[in-house]
Amino acid sequence: MTALQATSAGDGAEAGRGCDPATSVTRTLLAYGVIAGPIYVLVSVTEGLTREGFDFSRHAWSLLANGDFGWIHIADLVVTGLMTVAFAVGLGRALRPGRGATWAPRLVGAYGTSMAAAGAFRADPALGFPVGTPAGAGEVSWHGTLHFVSGGIGFTCLIVACFVTGARFGREGRRGWAVFSRITGVLFFAGFAGIASGGGSVWINLAFTAAVVLVCAWISAVAVHLYRRASHS
Repeated sequence: MTALQATSAGDGAEAGRGCDPATSVTRTLLAYGVIAGPIYVLVSVTEGLTREGFDFSRHAWSLLANGDFGWIHIADLVVTGLMTVAFAVGLGRALRPGRGATWAPRLVGAYGTSMAAAGAFRADPALGFPVGTPAGAGEVSWHGTLHFVSGGIGFTCLIVACFVTGARFGREGRRGWAVFSRITGVLFFAGFAGIASGGGSVWINLAFTAAVVLVCAWISAVAVHLYRRASHS
């Protein structure tokens, strides 16, 4: 075989791997993880900047599900939640076999499901939003209760998923990714614990918002990393 023939054969093998149906499906599923977080953050921030009476220092993003344009945030939660579930399937395919290949996708999938459920069961109006709502916490309805339960379950699963994924990266010798995953889990847990305590202070609300942005960035980063690995496998 000549050098040219060898090169052509190698290029053909590489192209064959790139067109492998299983790899293509995995990459497509992982791609949903790349875009889910940015879409959720971008839509939520845009809503917060344009909705009358919304204050990022006082109001949780979930309150945006109320009012005349509340359907936008509901759709945002449901769509990005389903995208996250799709990413979870791809995560399982990308990590298999090995440590975390079972529980990391299950935990991330539970988080995605909880996002969709949080959209279906909207939070109650509170703290003066939408405009005309009393300034206090207000009464909690059945759907408001289910919203909090869904969020609590989903956030807990995502925190654990950060550590499970971090352990997998550590086992592979990818120290930077392991540290990034564990730090994300710690900071997201701190933000969630603060908002769950019901403190209601400005810094707690802003810290939780920052934690949500961080964990969305972590999901996107992990999805990009695994997408590239799948492309070269």
